[in-house]
Amino acid sequence: MVVFARWDPFRDLIRIQHGLERLASHGPQGWSPAVDLCETADAFIFTAELPGLVREQVRIDVHENRLTLQGRREARVSCDKYHQVERGHGEFMRTFVLPHAVNADAVTADLSAGILTITVPKLPTEAPRRVTVA
Repeated sequence: MVVFARWDPFRDLIRIQHGLERLASHGPQGWSPAVDLCETADAFIFTAELPGLVREQVRIDVHENRLTLQGRREARVSCDKYHQVERGHGEFMRTFVLPHAVNADAVTADLSAGILTITVPKLPTEAPRRVTVA
């Protein structure tokens, strides 16, 4: 025996609306800091906006021609219901591919006033060597 059920499209819309409200009430689940990458004759210089972070919350890894910046910013205020959320929090990870070989042992980083500056020195380029044919 076949039973027909009445379909109510508004019930589905209301269920979707409630789901979106639940998501919005928890705030963002992650964020991505703004990063500028500048190249000079002898280094790459990264400048990242990390307001509210201290150096223990930031990790920088350099492997071959890749730099990975990661960290975590905690939410400052715990709230039952947000009406507007613009400040991101949670974990982040950014990976950058560098177009030149770098000296990973000479990388320096400084975090001051919420701005992280990373200097990644380039390895010197070798001049082409001419090989004579015997």
